[in-house]
Amino acid sequence: MYRSGAASDGALTDGAPNAEGFTQPTLDSLGTPLAEVTFCVVDLETTGLAADACGITEIGAVKVKGGEVIGEFGTLVNPGESIDPRVTRLTGITDAMVADAPGIEAVLPSFLEFARGATLVAHNAGFDIGFLRHACELTDTRWPRPPVVDTVVLARRLTEKSEVPNRRLATLARLFGSPVTPNHRALDDARATVAVLHGLIERASGHGVTTDAELAEFCRAIPSELQRRKRHLADGLPHGPGVYIFRDADDRALYIGVSVDVAARVRSYFSAAEQRRRLRDMLASAERVEVIECAHRLEAGIAELRLISGGKPPYNRAAKFPEHRSWVRLSDEPYPRLQISRNPPGPGTPRLGPTSGTQAQAAIGAIEAALPIRSCRTRLSPKRMSPSCVLGEIGRCVEPCRHTVSVEEYAAVAERAARAMDGDPAPVAAAVTERLAELAAAERFETAAERRDELGAYLQLAAATHRTRSLVAAGEVVAAGRAKGGGWEIAVIRHGLLAGAVRTPPRVDPMPHIAKLRETSRVVDPLDDVADAAHAAETRLLLEWLARPDVRLVMVEHPWASRLDGAERWSGAVPHDPSAWRRSNGER
Repeated sequence: MYRSGAASDGALTDGAPNAEGFTQPTLDSLGTPLAEVTFCVVDLETTGLAADACGITEIGAVKVKGGEVIGEFGTLVNPGESIDPRVTRLTGITDAMVADAPGIEAVLPSFLEFARGATLVAHNAGFDIGFLRHACELTDTRWPRPPVVDTVVLARRLTEKSEVPNRRLATLARLFGSPVTPNHRALDDARATVAVLHGLIERASGHGVTTDAELAEFCRAIPSELQRRKRHLADGLPHGPGVYIFRDADDRALYIGVSVDVAARVRSYFSAAEQRRRLRDMLASAERVEVIECAHRLEAGIAELRLISGGKPPYNRAAKFPEHRSWVRLSDEPYPRLQISRNPPGPGTPRLGPTSGTQAQAAIGAIEAALPIRSCRTRLSPKRMSPSCVLGEIGRCVEPCRHTVSVEEYAAVAERAARAMDGDPAPVAAAVTERLAELAAAERFETAAERRDELGAYLQLAAATHRTRSLVAAGEVVAAGRAKGGGWEIAVIRHGLLAGAVRTPPRVDPMPHIAKLRETSRVVDPLDDVADAAHAAETRLLLEWLARPDVRLVMVEHPWASRLDGAERWSGAVPHDPSAWRRSNGER
């Protein structure tokens, strides 16, 4: 284990990817110095405020580099519609002024060529860029997706209310001594925005912003004083796979995460990119960072899963309460019904899950739509009758409440429901498919969509349940995945749980390492199915890893296979459009 040490300056990484797959910056990827960046400051005048309903009447742009103007662009544009008189009073642009001006289809290519290769700058950039993008759509022109800087955003970061009452262009132009006064004409406003941009860049340099990449990050956010003060917590951590734990002064776990480069990932919490309020609140209480180093990413992911479900850290959300997951099972009654339970069914009990309550209820709906099993929650007795319901009256239930079937006869219906959970889902899929075709023929598409979604939820849940069960029943599975940089990432899996992990060195025979790992791995009691929701979550994470194309099976103790008549063969068989359902031998 590692603990964060004293404060020191962080070092540049060598370009290794972090937990999200992004590459850490190198000396060659820190951006272009701002003095070498070409900025194209643009301003538009329009007939209104909505880009998709109004037209452009004027474009003005100034191209600058190194603080010097290197080009200007200005033209009126015929918007192809009348200008609102209120807009004319504001800008001074009239219908007569734009009558002989070129249309946007002629102006746009010239402007894009003028701005090619430059970073676009605008005051309230969302407005101007929105109109330009819409103009590209109207003229079937490819939008070049240039970098964009919004001087309003920069001004909010770099000016105080004590200096300026607002961040309007005219107000900022006065603050930064613009020689041009904004007047709602495109070129003059662009010239004023140039002065504002230069003033803001000068202020940003005091915050260490010297390149276009740093400027882009600075525009997104500025690290809070709290983040800067606690940045030392990321010092001294290892650059390798593992789990990191933020702890408070009482040593309680606040937040648990995982990464292939722990040092880089933890450092990101103290950067401008981290804007989640929840995690900023966490940092306020954090006093140290503990790291558990792991052999590889899979072991780290499993360790994270176990620590979160066991410790319930307050700032984690995912995987925190596996015990809240739901199971579909048959009730223990003379006349069983399908029910949702938070308690895992006992060994050998037919079940689906664990899953969300929503998916569990949808899966029950599919089975109930296909089989005459009762859906009422009344506890029925074979000794006395109970009131009937509408499902019995329309033939959708065999009415055990009325004793129209014996306990033994109803047991056959319950057995079909058990097989729908543990075995072949084809009878359920075929029955629901037939019903979908009937609904589509009657143009009852909303009802058909509901039945379709229920069937999809059922098939998806059944497939997931069968996959986890098959891996657990396989006993010991040894697998190896290619490691970045050479070698193998080895995992010993026993009954759906990770029992051991190791990474072998490059160009070394992995078999001796595997033999030693099998001897020292955790002992797991034999199981035929997942024991609880936490077990299922770990098994599913292992299945995702095993499905990777670079992973190779080394040894499997017992047969590990999917049933030919199982739910996985129905994958993708539920169409999005209910009207597309056509039944043919129970399949689409």
